[in-house]
Amino acid sequence: MNKIKNYSPIVLLLSLLFTFYQCESRFTSGDAVYIENGKIKLGFEKSTGKFIAFTDLINSYEFIDENIVDELPWEINYHSPSAGLIEMDKILPSKFSFSKPDPLTLILKWEKFDGIKDLKLKAKVSLDPEKALSYWGIEIEGMEGMLVESVIFPIMTGIKDMENEELATAGWMGSLMKNPREILAGSKASVKRLSWSYPGSLSMQLIALYNPNDEGLYLSCNDSLSFVKNFSLTLDTLNTFEYRVEHFPPFDTTSDSYSPSYEAVVGSITGDWITAAEQYRDWGTKQQWCKESRFKNRLNSSWLDSTALWVWNRNESDNVLKPAVALRKNLGLPVSVFWHWWHNCLYDDNFPEYFPPREGGESFINAVNSAQKEGVRCIVYMNHLQWGDSSESWKTENAEPYTVRDINGNMNSHVYNIFTGNSLTNMCLATEFWRNKYSSLCDSAVNKYQTNGVYMDQACLSRRCYDKGHGHVPGGGNYWVESFGKLTNQIRSVISDKTEPILAGEGSGENWIPYLDAFLTLPVSRERYSGIGNTEVIPLFQAVYHKYAVTYGSYSSLVTPPYDILWPEEYRPENPEQLLDEKFNKQFLMEQARSFVWGMQPTIANYHTFLNTERKQETDYLTDIAKIRYNHLKYLLYGEFCRNPEIQSPLENINISRLSIYVGRKGESVTAFEKEVPVLYAGTWRSEDNNLGIAMASISDDPIPVDFSFSAKDYGIPSKGNIYITTNKGKELLNSYSNGQVNVKFTIESRGLCFIEIADNY
Repeated sequence: MNKIKNYSPIVLLLSLLFTFYQCESRFTSGDAVYIENGKIKLGFEKSTGKFIAFTDLINSYEFIDENIVDELPWEINYHSPSAGLIEMDKILPSKFSFSKPDPLTLILKWEKFDGIKDLKLKAKVSLDPEKALSYWGIEIEGMEGMLVESVIFPIMTGIKDMENEELATAGWMGSLMKNPREILAGSKASVKRLSWSYPGSLSMQLIALYNPNDEGLYLSCNDSLSFVKNFSLTLDTLNTFEYRVEHFPPFDTTSDSYSPSYEAVVGSITGDWITAAEQYRDWGTKQQWCKESRFKNRLNSSWLDSTALWVWNRNESDNVLKPAVALRKNLGLPVSVFWHWWHNCLYDDNFPEYFPPREGGESFINAVNSAQKEGVRCIVYMNHLQWGDSSESWKTENAEPYTVRDINGNMNSHVYNIFTGNSLTNMCLATEFWRNKYSSLCDSAVNKYQTNGVYMDQACLSRRCYDKGHGHVPGGGNYWVESFGKLTNQIRSVISDKTEPILAGEGSGENWIPYLDAFLTLPVSRERYSGIGNTEVIPLFQAVYHKYAVTYGSYSSLVTPPYDILWPEEYRPENPEQLLDEKFNKQFLMEQARSFVWGMQPTIANYHTFLNTERKQETDYLTDIAKIRYNHLKYLLYGEFCRNPEIQSPLENINISRLSIYVGRKGESVTAFEKEVPVLYAGTWRSEDNNLGIAMASISDDPIPVDFSFSAKDYGIPSKGNIYITTNKGKELLNSYSNGQVNVKFTIESRGLCFIEIADNY
């Protein structure tokens, strides 16, 4: 036991002062002040507050080139009567100070602005005590009289090239760009920038920039209330990135202060997009949207869960429901229909004049009821926010006062229909007028016409509306998602449960998980609508939220696009919905393989019974997927996404077709590409009873030897058990494993499908 020495008070005081100096010297050095937590270290210039250092201490890597940093970590854009948009950071403060209330927290203050004497900014940057994460919050005071359009914070400049970089973003389903600096440098745009809006095209608040073999940046926000914001990465002439998060306060002059209710998150990871997804999942699945998930709480209709295959057809019931019924009988499992162009109006024109159905009400109802008796359910298309401003109802129902208005008071309109040139205009969801209108349409679709629900097109998007007469704060806020919740609650209060209706939406988004039953995730077919680009689709949304949201959908088709019979005859192609060249068949297989291994409900677009003979191999491949998947729903519907073991796949150049999906028109031809793709796809899933399943799909014409191993400990499964394999021929024991080492070895046949299960007993 150590004895306490009897030092004099003066000696003790000097000792304490020396200890304090040593601690302070760790966090201040020369012109910088630092905070660190043993994993990351952040540095700010003492005289200005510029963010000049971000160090990954584990990998001994510095992300920022401090010689390039010439900006403060914030910017305010505001309007004044004498000028347009003003960038506040060009009017520099004359006073900066900082303080450290504790070793993990830094307070930064900027004051005394010329001409705006009451304006003050305070930023709080804190470090997670256990993780390589930092949290950034900002408070602004003295804003009264200023029309602030946006606040940008944090700004992180001088981000160095990590080499072999990959950029993963939650662009709806997920997007992966390799060598993003090289791609942006080749852009012809004057400002070389990538930007994303949230909530909306960014389905989660997640961006990851990394070297997959070394260090990386984890960029996010911890906003659980769905406030609108923008994220961006801009490449400068020195090949460094600048990262920004843009926030939108209420756009008025009466607010004196603004502080986002959430923080920006800047961190370091060692790994790849799956590493980032796992970290984000740890936060995201604790939020209210998962607690209130309709899927997780089993509030969605049971037929949705049991859907083995979706048919996405268009036009009247003979072209939609009859083929689906035939497929249902052939498959022997539940088939559901995603139905476009059933409505009375031209597509992308006279919305929302949907009723009566174009084939007549009685014929429509009879067809729907007949299909339901055969076990086929249908949801019908109705855009959830667009009104055709050339339609008769636009005038007679006086829709204009309830439209979304931009910052200049203009309507948000866009021409989608290239034949008529008529535009659709966004309606503001915060208005009772539009919510009443749309819920009445859903009432008709379900209660009168007996459908099984509504597909709410453009659902997972948000708009900023600046109309002060709509009952919401002008500009920024979280009223859009809140209003969508009010809309779906109103719809469900008026539609009958008789047909077990569901509400589905376009895209995916964490904010909409409590409100929608299913999400149409079309990027699985990205090449079909955008050709060969500089990004690859990844199942990032599924990696985070698969247990909380049902995803389905695909443009995957074996025929040319249909043509709306209500569009002008002069543009009609001679033979819509005719067989695509068979050289594109592997593209179809690739899309279906992705859907299968990524845990989606499979979908075929433009299905017809002649495909069973004309494209037998391809339709058999699809039905085999549906059958194998259906026997493994505890993984592929209810399971959790896991990183794949190291499974090697051969690569092959395949033919890719790009052709407008909806608008097949006279003279339009297929644009053909070649793309090198894997020919063996795999997806690994953990079930709630802690078994592991691996879905595998080959699109190769040749058998592929499969040989991989992994540690049971890495997946948290028992150290011994059995390995089973299921193919279209049935299920059998492949082999057993022990001592915590799982070895899988077999040959997957040409265009083979299988599901591997690792279980301690069966």
